[in-house]
Amino acid sequence: MYHVLTDVFNLDAQYCWHETSLPKNIDAVILPGGFSYGDRLRAGVIAAHSPIIKDVQKMAEKGIPILGVCNGFQILVESGLLPGVLLKNESLNFMCEWTNLIVENNKTPFTNQFKLHEKIPIPIANGEGRYYVDNDTLKKLKRKNQIVFERRHRE
Repeated sequence: MYHVLTDVFNLDAQYCWHETSLPKNIDAVILPGGFSYGDRLRAGVIAAHSPIIKDVQKMAEKGIPILGVCNGFQILVESGLLPGVLLKNESLNFMCEWTNLIVENNKTPFTNQFKLHEKIPIPIANGEGRYYVDNDTLKKLKRKNQIVFERRHRE
């Protein structure tokens, strides 16, 4: 992610260690993937209690864009920044495959270069990748246009 942000998009990105504070003058927070703490217990649950997460929560309250990719998304859910839970895959096995994401919201800083309903092939690898919320929460997320991608199995 750092390479893409700095070398491809020419942005001023910086690493932040999980035990330190976030800089005050940042435009966005990106939590990358990477099996934090070996995904012991539940994926992302231990990292969700790292000291830096308090700063991430404060940034979210200020409306700073936050992106969680793979394990980063799991950390956002486990920290309460996103509603819901991540369940084990239906097969109960780790899965590593290509799938398609459909762009449902292209009005974010992370998706504004995509076309609405564009199909994006993307690799996934997880054991707990089934995001779940109850029906009322799902309706609320849809009403507020907070669903950015929907997964479609690769055709």
